[in-house]
Amino acid sequence: MTDDDTRYQAVSSRDARFDGEFFFAVRTTGIYCRPSCPAVTPKRRNVAFFPTAAAAQGHGFRACRRCRPDAVPGSAAWDVRADVVGRAMRMIGDGVVDREGVPGLAGRLGYSTRQVQRQLTAEVGAGPVALARAQRAHTARLLLQTTGLPVTEIAFAAGFASVRQFNETIRTVYARTPTDLRAEAGSGAGARTALAAGVPLRLAHRGPYAADEVFDLLAAEAVPRVEEVVGAPGRRTYRRTLRLPYGTGVVSVDERSAGHWLDARIHLTELRDLTTAVHRLRRLFDLDADPYAVAERLGAVPGLAAEVAARPGVRSPGTAEPEEFALRTVLGAAESARVVEAYGTPLATGCGTLTHVFPEPRALTGHPVAGPLARALADGDVRLDPGADRDEAERALRSVPGVDAGAAALIRMRALGDPDVSLPDHPNPDHPEPGRSEAGYSNPDRPEPGTPEPDPSGTDAWRPWRSYATRYLDRAAPLAGSHP
Repeated sequence: MTDDDTRYQAVSSRDARFDGEFFFAVRTTGIYCRPSCPAVTPKRRNVAFFPTAAAAQGHGFRACRRCRPDAVPGSAAWDVRADVVGRAMRMIGDGVVDREGVPGLAGRLGYSTRQVQRQLTAEVGAGPVALARAQRAHTARLLLQTTGLPVTEIAFAAGFASVRQFNETIRTVYARTPTDLRAEAGSGAGARTALAAGVPLRLAHRGPYAADEVFDLLAAEAVPRVEEVVGAPGRRTYRRTLRLPYGTGVVSVDERSAGHWLDARIHLTELRDLTTAVHRLRRLFDLDADPYAVAERLGAVPGLAAEVAARPGVRSPGTAEPEEFALRTVLGAAESARVVEAYGTPLATGCGTLTHVFPEPRALTGHPVAGPLARALADGDVRLDPGADRDEAERALRSVPGVDAGAAALIRMRALGDPDVSLPDHPNPDHPEPGRSEAGYSNPDRPEPGTPEPDPSGTDAWRPWRSYATRYLDRAAPLAGSHP
């Protein structure tokens, strides 16, 4: 989608592959839509295109009632890009602007607020405040249409500073009042429900989704008390606990779906954590991926084409708790379970077998195995938040005692959601690499991150989707199997 004429062709054909990759607005109606909107295709001269919903809103367009453009998957570009714009978009999605404001976002990125504003506006058509506002509006609509909470509570839970700001934003974005939106609950994502039952969600994804493989992986590496996968294959439910900025949460996601989404339910001790919890689930299940782009690239690579054709929609799962994943990588499955029992934070109210939240890094600084990494995480020497610089993070990880090249690469792939990581023993069927290091990985002398390195096995052909190639080759072993 490099020019507007091509984008218009996608709109004319109602091509759902591009939902979330761009938005179009109709000047004569003042409405913006997703490319697959079922409404009559407008004339080309009346259409404008925008890279984000926030950009369309900033130009005075309101969201379409039929296609709900605010509910589409996010653009895969923000996971691919390692520059300041990609990092900023991931942090805004995690709620950093709502919690810390634009100065907090800029400080985490190492730029001035003016530089962040300028770069985001140039690249995505909206600044951090507008992007965060669009996200708050979507969260508010979700709460209005799926819970029975009072409007005032919803305003603050969605991240608005005042009820007046909340009302003005809802009217601007949806051209309706909060009460009107609530009245439409019968046609929304679910019926109104009591908060105690959790917030029901439909987590949208783009294209085919190989849910069975994702759930297989999550089941294989689940740590008791923190995670569980229940049910028969094809109808499984994944549950886990979360440590969130304002409290804790328990989330569940169903393997079976009736459309381009996964059904989920989120129980929170503090509703202000909803945006962050949703963002972390999306990263865990890799819901913003572009399976069409992955298949187009990897399907042309010898040794991968047959796998790509046979297994559409393979994802590269991330993690809901990056620091937890890093520590579990070092600890291994059995010791992780013991650590949860000894140091985990008990939930105020358990949920089945889920009774604890994985311990924070500072609780494990004295652990004989995880201690060095726990100290580095607690002191900020290693950053694994959504806006972390991936090269710097991997470099810092490899300087920590007990974290070898393979573990650092795996953490980069999963905890940082990098779609283009080749593990040191990357498995190219045309160029097998014999031998493994003590930790289960070969090539421990891998060059520093970000520097050119020889590629004798030809994995440059997999760029920028090397993480997905690893999954297609079934060599990205579950965490529990990687570190016995």
